[in-house]
Amino acid sequence: MSFDATSLVLVGLIFLWTGFVRTGLGFGGAALGLPLMLLVGGSPVYWLPVIGLHLLFFSSLTLFKSFKTVDWHYLKRSLLWIIPPTLIGVAGLLSLPDTVVIVFIYSITIFYAITWIFNHKITSHKPWVDKILLVMGGYVAGTSLTGAPLIVAVYMRHVAKEYLRNTLFVLWFILVSIKMTAFVVMNVMIDWQFSLYLIPIAAIGHVIGIRLHQKIIENDQIFKKWVGGALLLISSFGLLKVILS
Repeated sequence: MSFDATSLVLVGLIFLWTGFVRTGLGFGGAALGLPLMLLVGGSPVYWLPVIGLHLLFFSSLTLFKSFKTVDWHYLKRSLLWIIPPTLIGVAGLLSLPDTVVIVFIYSITIFYAITWIFNHKITSHKPWVDKILLVMGGYVAGTSLTGAPLIVAVYMRHVAKEYLRNTLFVLWFILVSIKMTAFVVMNVMIDWQFSLYLIPIAAIGHVIGIRLHQKIIENDQIFKKWVGGALLLISSFGLLKVILS
């Protein structure tokens, strides 16, 4: 893809934002960034490898000294329910028309935005609900890397708070590795150079997110309400644009 100066500035700001969200919340960089990227231009199959490379890079940095604070037991148990639908989701991403995938991405983002605005948390209190959310989250992650809120709803119930963020980073690393392997096997064009150029920008957001993580968690409802409102407007506009085009 080629970008003009304005688009490049917007892309830089978006990746600064995704880096911030990824470490500030511990999840959601793709879910809160991909809808913005699609408005700038390009297809999901263009942006997802770029996001994937960043996830692999930054999750590796975060986890380098944190393997002792990962709940490996629950991670292994949950992967049995997450990986199969993730593979199905990846197959759908590579076979479905871009328009269908874009509508799906905006629709799931609008759903997340509404739950955040009205503080309706996605929760699970029963084992069978856990499994449904993990399967759905795996499929959405495979299709668009935006399945984090569904999976996090289950992980918050089973993983201790001090282990949660690092356990999620390991999970994202595994899921993104599967997705990137599929891209390479299927000869999907990966803009390696552009992705590398964006890493220093995303790194600024990454560092800010680490420093503000505790404050964001303490003000979780307010943060999500404002972000949800912005996402609702942006994703609704993007959805209408696709439908009417």
